[in-house]
Amino acid sequence: MNRSFFAGVGCSLASLVGLVMFVALFGDNVRRLFGSSADALAGASAPQASKSLRSFGENSEYDEVQAVMAPPPVMAAPQVEMEVEGGMLGFSSALRNSRSVVVRDDARKGGGGAGEDATPSRAWFPETFLFEPLVVTDASGAATVPVRVPDRLTQWRVLALAHSRSGAQSGTVTSFTGTLPTYVDPVLPAFLRAGDAVRMPVQVMNTTDAAVEAPLKVEVPGALVEGGSRTVRVPARGSVVEYVTVRVSTPGQVAVRAALGATDAVVRDFPVWSTGRPVVETRGGTLAAPRSLSLTGAVDAQPGSERVRVRVFPGGLGVLRSELLNASAREDAAGVGYSLLLTGRAPELLTALGETRSAEALKALSTPGQRLKAPVPPESGEVDVESVRAGLMRATQRALRWSRAPDVATAALLAEGALAHPDNPVLARLGERLAAQVAAAQLPDGTCQGGNGWTLQRLLVATADCTRAVNAAAVTPEGKRRAAFFTARASGALERNRAHVKDGYTAAALLASGAVTGSLRDSLREQVRDAVQRRDEGAAFLPVEEGVVDAAGGTPTEAEATALAVLALEGDAKAPVADLGAALLASYEPVTGWGNGRANRLALQAVVALFREPLPAQVRVVLERDGQVITEGTFDAKALREVLSLEAAAPGSGGAHTWTVRAEPAVPGLGFALALSAAVPWTQQAQAGLELSVQVPSDAKVGQPSEVTLQASTPSGLPLVIRHGLPAGVQVDTASLEALVREGKVASWQSEDGAVTLRLHPRGPGEPFQARFRVIPTLAGTLQGGASSLMALSRPDLVSYVPPATWAVR
Repeated sequence: MNRSFFAGVGCSLASLVGLVMFVALFGDNVRRLFGSSADALAGASAPQASKSLRSFGENSEYDEVQAVMAPPPVMAAPQVEMEVEGGMLGFSSALRNSRSVVVRDDARKGGGGAGEDATPSRAWFPETFLFEPLVVTDASGAATVPVRVPDRLTQWRVLALAHSRSGAQSGTVTSFTGTLPTYVDPVLPAFLRAGDAVRMPVQVMNTTDAAVEAPLKVEVPGALVEGGSRTVRVPARGSVVEYVTVRVSTPGQVAVRAALGATDAVVRDFPVWSTGRPVVETRGGTLAAPRSLSLTGAVDAQPGSERVRVRVFPGGLGVLRSELLNASAREDAAGVGYSLLLTGRAPELLTALGETRSAEALKALSTPGQRLKAPVPPESGEVDVESVRAGLMRATQRALRWSRAPDVATAALLAEGALAHPDNPVLARLGERLAAQVAAAQLPDGTCQGGNGWTLQRLLVATADCTRAVNAAAVTPEGKRRAAFFTARASGALERNRAHVKDGYTAAALLASGAVTGSLRDSLREQVRDAVQRRDEGAAFLPVEEGVVDAAGGTPTEAEATALAVLALEGDAKAPVADLGAALLASYEPVTGWGNGRANRLALQAVVALFREPLPAQVRVVLERDGQVITEGTFDAKALREVLSLEAAAPGSGGAHTWTVRAEPAVPGLGFALALSAAVPWTQQAQAGLELSVQVPSDAKVGQPSEVTLQASTPSGLPLVIRHGLPAGVQVDTASLEALVREGKVASWQSEDGAVTLRLHPRGPGEPFQARFRVIPTLAGTLQGGASSLMALSRPDLVSYVPPATWAVR
């Protein structure tokens, strides 16, 4: 059977000398159709297409630099030919002379027998399937980029940008369309909820000049399908829409396979959500030895909702690499100071952790103006130096903004990070200025900062922060003299106030500052050891007592306190520093780290200090329940930026069970976090005067607006949030919500799949809330809504719930 692709291109490429190109392919979102490559339909496992770009110039010289993604200038336009080898795709054109070329696929091999069961399935539907930021041409200006064409039937857009060694730039955009003579297109919901019964539309398209009659079969493993097999007749150049009823009973991922005879088959999936209230039990630790944990699961869990997930986090080197990758995302003063400190100390830390990188690359992390001769390939597993450099540039710009008129607290946060870049004249001068400002803020009694309303506990923590910032500048004779004088006076102040240190967090902060020695250090260490607590699984942590604040006056996080405990107790044989480190690894998140900039700075220092040993090449991780293996996986040391996540269904986990997590071999530098989740039935509940009622349509129709009514009784003076769960396929009418905003009934609104959230202004005494808004169903059937909640923004512990309602949509 022959199959055609169509393509046209308009070009404005100059005759460039030795090219480096950027190439990307994007799906056309206007045509929301599902597509296929020839080989995918023929049953091949990984169809490949080779596209050639030619006639870019005749000079043989070229250089390896990144593509310039700037608008191309107007230049002379040579002919450009882009072709797909192997009978897949080809097109060529010149400026002002675009034309389409039809390529026949006459070499369809393998698979696709006469029976419908042999029809290969389309199942790969990315929006963007090629991104090549560095394509180097050969001596003739040609480059070949192998690609696998996805299964989406759509128009694909190809963008290529190029520049030469001499700086000339240009680019081109072209497109090609993937289609089939006849194909099937099930219209899937974004989600369903357990218990839903929905009429699912299935569209059948015929692009030929003759009518087509073929069997249509729709299968949904794990769900009940009514009317899934029938014969359809499609007119020439036309389409028909058939409906099947799908009933889902348990949560999870559901795959729909629709087949049109031996012509086409497509597999798409969507999630089925639980209708219950989520409950989660969590534990964490390190894998230095098998860890046995006792977890009590929900005894009234809804069928199919019990799941377990264990995430394994890499040791010090992996955490450092992950943090370097995300260094540029932080914008607050503490986060910017942390980003500067992280990038400045990266060469030293990577070397200490056994990073096998060249000295040139290590130096390039912090030396301005130096560039690698060749980019680090992504598969090497090493740090992307250029990305870190870009992050450092952004952090430097943000630091300069924060340092225009900083207070002492901000100066203390930024000084240490700026001083970590002695080879950068801008940051070095900035760090020296900030350190001098902090030193000048020391009071005659040796303390630093202070002000009206400050507690002594906050003043002592602020003094510790100032000491660390001033000592970071002890690299010049003047800086050493200033640091020695400051530290001597601060030590005296801390020793005089020893009796007023009542909590473990403050004691750990004083120890981590480096300003205490001798018997005072021993006394504070004992206080920190006594304040450390343990969880059931053995992980240790330092709690933050009520009323304790950091130097900025905010409440410290548990991660920050635990990291300070590690730094304070390092080298103390009596201290459970390994178990404290286990708690830090288990609380690490690859994107946000440990939370704010203060916690990240301290926690990373603690993790790197504790877990310096390199990981084995591979580590097998096994999760058991009562001695039976539930799931297992392999942690690859080459993928240290990644977090190994193992997830599995865990039916029968209600009540108390013993869960065991073990690594083979055991590795102290691997942390894990175990979460046992389930969904339990909702119950109506109200708290502290928060009451909510919801009225949903009793007889909704597809495509016709229906009305939802919300009523609430709330305390006065509190800003509130109402979140209302919507069934699958029900969309909000934005005009009715905007009307509520104009009327002053709600402050703002936000919609998402399956829910709408309303923010309410504070109410007056005895003032009720009532609002109506319209929704439009797009799916027919019996559909489960989600629970609704009313919550006070300033008191997230105060929340009122309304159980889900069932919608009948015709």
